Amino acid sequence: MQALREHLLSLQDIKYQKFHSALCPGIDNIIGIRIPVLRKLANEIVREGDYHTYLQKALTEPFIYSEESTLCGMILGLLKIDFAELLENLHFFVPRIDNWAVCDVTCGGLKAFKKNQAQGREFLQQYLASPREYELRFAVVMLMNYYNDDTYIDSTLKELNNVRHDGYYVKMAVAWALSLCFVKQRAKTIVLFQNNELDDFTYNKAIQKCRESFRVSDADKSLLQNMKRK
Repeated sequence: MQALREHLLSLQDIKYQKFHSALCPGIDNIIGIRIPVLRKLANEIVREGDYHTYLQKALTEPFIYSEESTLCGMILGLLKIDFAELLENLHFFVPRIDNWAVCDVTCGGLKAFKKNQAQGREFLQQYLASPREYELRFAVVMLMNYYNDDTYIDSTLKELNNVRHDGYYVKMAVAWALSLCFVKQRAKTIVLFQNNELDDFTYNKAIQKCRESFRVSDADKSLLQNMKRK
């Protein structure tokens, strides 16, 4: 891992480091590597084929830099492995997520959940019940990405309505997820907006995000504005 760590340091972009660090307050281990550069490296590692050795170290040794965690999350999404093996690896990885950026990049790459929805949904339940901010955010973002279709929208909206956590990044994830649900499943989501148990901050942020979307009509934006809580 030391050789990989040194390579990551060689890819540093100071300007991006300052920009990305400002978006992740409280995280002081960001090297500053742009996402396309990390994706290229992740693909190179996967193409080399010896992912078992990489994961054995990456999932057991401490991450020193945030980009090590992001890289690992990317690689998990790229691997063509049995879904059960992927879930086993995620079991070790998810508790180590410590910021929203690592969480969201990882979630976006886990396309295998599209073809394994039932098994994946069962796996996510443990994180939906987690008191830890980024474990819960992981579950919410996964629901948003892979469980807003006709089969799962009812359970997804129910879970989002039931989230109770004081963490800012959980609340923002729920708001983001609801805004995407509104785009994908307008009728059912607007019913939730009309009758829900969301706290005022999360609810108003969800309305705001819907109104900021270019995929929401002007008429719906006006309707939603009138639904905002004072």
